[in-house]
Amino acid sequence: MIVSEKNKVVGIALITAVAVMGDAMLFIVLPIYWREFGLTGLWQIGILLSINRFIRLPINPLVGLFYQHFQLRTGVLLAILLAALTTLSYGIFHQFWILVTMRALWGVAWSLLRLGGFLTVIEVTNDANRGRFVGLYNGLWGIGGLVGMLGGGLLVDQTSIRFVTSLFSIIGLLAIPSVWLLVPASQKMKETEKNNKIKDKGWLSPYLTMILITGLAMGFIVFGLFASTLSPLIEQVYQEDWTFLSLTIGAATLGGIIQAIRWGWDPFVAPVVGKLLDSSESMLRMLLIPLVAGGILFIILGKVSSIVFLITTLLIFQLVSTIFVTTTDTLATSTAAQNNRVKVMTAHTIVVDIGAALGPFLAFIVIEMFSLKMVYYIAATLLLSLGVLWLYFIKKYTSNC
Repeated sequence: MIVSEKNKVVGIALITAVAVMGDAMLFIVLPIYWREFGLTGLWQIGILLSINRFIRLPINPLVGLFYQHFQLRTGVLLAILLAALTTLSYGIFHQFWILVTMRALWGVAWSLLRLGGFLTVIEVTNDANRGRFVGLYNGLWGIGGLVGMLGGGLLVDQTSIRFVTSLFSIIGLLAIPSVWLLVPASQKMKETEKNNKIKDKGWLSPYLTMILITGLAMGFIVFGLFASTLSPLIEQVYQEDWTFLSLTIGAATLGGIIQAIRWGWDPFVAPVVGKLLDSSESMLRMLLIPLVAGGILFIILGKVSSIVFLITTLLIFQLVSTIFVTTTDTLATSTAAQNNRVKVMTAHTIVVDIGAALGPFLAFIVIEMFSLKMVYYIAATLLLSLGVLWLYFIKKYTSNC
């Protein structure tokens, strides 16, 4: 079966969406129902939401080597099987260290999916359409986050954790046949002769270093800190549960809805952001928008006390985070296209994973020592400081960017 270049991106994005549902559900449900998972302290929440990111740090380089020698289909199939197994385990095991092991296995699965997806996008794009394809890829796999957070939060409030984890695991297994239909068997991630000749060009340049720092901040803020503290933030302000059609809308459900809205618009908004990046004379100046806006919004989130105002602010931040992720990933893939693909994208995925791992871990430590409000003030300081750093960089190196 011949698969078009665009369908390769669509295919791996949809497979990733199915695999990510269990992980997305956990970010909404675990901070609320942590005792039902057999946990005994808040610090264990941070460990479980972080360990899959930490395990990816040594795994990502090995995955890069894997895709240079094995078919893309093989890696994706292995990832789907691991995703189904780990998702099922969340509802079966109530021993902390077993759950830690399962989360580590999920980290391996995500490395296979994420790096494979990025390398596929780089192969089928050029400077004129790369932003759009990055947006398409991120937007489509985000559908899994939508289903996991919205469906997971709602169903757990109405049924049980075991029911939801079993359901998501079965859906993952049912998606296995689509791996043969949507993922090319012959796809291997090999470096071109041109890339081999210039593989070290700009590797330690100030530009690439800034991109990696931005990827670190993006992972920390969007995939780590914000995702793991959303439910506690809502629970702090949301004093009385709402009901709709006899359904209880608790903090987990509301958190799932808010996160799911972002995943719902991403397939449409992210490609548009990508197109703007493709046509922009300076992607770096567009990056300043989410950095400054995000910093201001985090200050507001640290002070808000009205549930309606909170929801409004959270939705605005979700839009800002879509711009942030799409812009950062486009900068990384554009740089990788001119260098050693595997090396640059492995570095990018590693720094994003470091940030995403540190996010929940440090957030819950700060919550226990100080308050949730302090977590958001720290996030605001980080984003605004990075914005200032980029302003300095643009002024000094603008002729090269």
